[in-house]
Amino acid sequence: MIVEGRGLPMAMLVTAGNVHDSVMFEQLMQAVRVPRPSGGRPRTTPQVLLADKAYSARRIRCYLRDRGIKACIPQPADQQAHRKRKGSKGGRPPAFDPVLYQRRNLIERCFNRLKQFRAIATRFDKLASRYRSGLLLASLILWLRELPDTA
Repeated sequence: MIVEGRGLPMAMLVTAGNVHDSVMFEQLMQAVRVPRPSGGRPRTTPQVLLADKAYSARRIRCYLRDRGIKACIPQPADQQAHRKRKGSKGGRPPAFDPVLYQRRNLIERCFNRLKQFRAIATRFDKLASRYRSGLLLASLILWLRELPDTA
């Protein structure tokens, strides 16, 4: 799932339970469409991407770098040790901003808000398409709750 700055879902994919999240990263990024306030073609690249250590793969970092997206992804301890073991050939560590990374809890809070819906938390639906439909409906409800009152 990709979440925007207020903690509301923007794009999501449903996979099997044994599929690692990073495998679907590029497909998930291609699903992002941010409408422009002035109209026109929607933006497809965010300015910054905050992700956990599971997304600290070379392939993902290259994908983000090629598209001009700033990555704020911590490096796992085993990757740090491997880089240090290589010495000067290990290169410099990837940029990481711990203050910016504190905002990554938005996605965890979004998951918690979605799990307030019983059908999402327990996953009664056996088909992935039906479960995704339920996720989309729950996401729509979250977005509608954020609309300002006009009355």
